[in-house]
Amino acid sequence: MDERSAQMADRLRKNPAMLKSLMQSGDGQTLMRMLTQGDGGAGLQKAVQSAAKGDASAMTEMVSQIMQSPEGAALVERINKAVQK
Repeated sequence: MDERSAQMADRLRKNPAMLKSLMQSGDGQTLMRMLTQGDGGAGLQKAVQSAAKGDASAMTEMVSQIMQSPEGAALVERINKAVQK
């Protein structure tokens, strides 16, 4: 995970209200659709469980895959900006 993504994850972890707001936003909903498409969320669930145990590699890989498309990269950038506010 790059430094910016790690900072974003840390901010969200420390601020549940911000996380809830993000997940209820249009960008948050789009991110969830992108993370769960194809396998109905099984991969995301495994990645979250691994991250909770200290291994964020699966989550990092999922975000990297999303960022390979212009739409995904723009989405992650908007989310980063929203979290920094």
